[in-house]
Amino acid sequence: MTDKRVYNFAAGPSTLPVEVLKEAQKEMLNYKGSGMSVMEMSHRSSAYAEIFDDTKATLKRVMNIPDNYDILFLHGGATQAFSAIALNLMQKGRADYVVTGNFANKAAKEATKFGDVHIAYDGKDNNYTHIPTQDELDIRDDIDYVHICENNTIFGTEWNYIPDTKGAPLVSDMSSDILSRPVDVSKYGVIYAGAQKNMGIAGLGVIIIRHDLVKPHKENIPVLCEYDTMVKKDSMYNTPPTFAIYMLGLVCHWIEDNGGLEAMAKRNEKKAKLLQDYLDSSDFYNYPTEKGSRSNMNVSYTTPSKELDAKFVKESIEAGMTNLKGHRLVGGIRASIYNAMTYEGVEYLVNFMKKFEAENK
Repeated sequence: MTDKRVYNFAAGPSTLPVEVLKEAQKEMLNYKGSGMSVMEMSHRSSAYAEIFDDTKATLKRVMNIPDNYDILFLHGGATQAFSAIALNLMQKGRADYVVTGNFANKAAKEATKFGDVHIAYDGKDNNYTHIPTQDELDIRDDIDYVHICENNTIFGTEWNYIPDTKGAPLVSDMSSDILSRPVDVSKYGVIYAGAQKNMGIAGLGVIIIRHDLVKPHKENIPVLCEYDTMVKKDSMYNTPPTFAIYMLGLVCHWIEDNGGLEAMAKRNEKKAKLLQDYLDSSDFYNYPTEKGSRSNMNVSYTTPSKELDAKFVKESIEAGMTNLKGHRLVGGIRASIYNAMTYEGVEYLVNFMKKFEAENK
């Protein structure tokens, strides 16, 4: 137990900006003179409508989302979107998926329930340490869309270019790196994300979809997966995840107050470089992710043995850090350094790593 905040390197739900937490704390019991918490408001009240509209407008402004895109705030996070994307966009029944990690693979498997899914690339043989080049992508003609996962949380890779999809709409799961850098939204048909990594708290899925891809829904799909219905009802067909939407709004305002996505990108590049440069210089830690494919959000690495990995995690907790244990699929250590993780937090981790290396060589 501790009475101080720890450096939280969790992959999600993850650390939040302290300023955002303080703002939520200040407004917890009485939101702007309403006499109640946001958690107690009717989603159809005028007080909540202001929160909802402001969140949507601020996200649109921060990401520079064009006017010909709809923004949906839905339940189910990214995982429900795995199904909903296929159910709504598979008009011809054919889609290509690029599998660069665990969640890209889950999305592809879910889509096979609803149509003809072709794997345009699978990084399994290189243990997902590499983002494919354009030449490595086997994209078919006459398909409904191409799906990618922009940042792979478990394996620590990130796309650094927008692939050519032969004219098919590009659909991207940006759960792990949305709001971490500027994105040309106009290059995508759909961008979607679970909020609990870089946008706020668990329970919210954000869908950014181009107007022409919102088609009349098929008769046999679940109502909460009907994007045309959700657009028509402005995400209010049923009670949306109200508090999570409010928290997203606070995060978006925090990003604006701190220089926007250009400033976030510089901040994140600086943090990642500090950690990655040290890993590259060390002959103690193994950092297998290829240069050019590395994520600025998630850094996965190992010590020389599983026993030392476990010791590292144990001692990191004692040193005031948490959630550095790697995912069960790869083991080792993983540091998730999203927008809200400070440079001082990464510096603290690197200094701990240097000390651990010196004591355990």
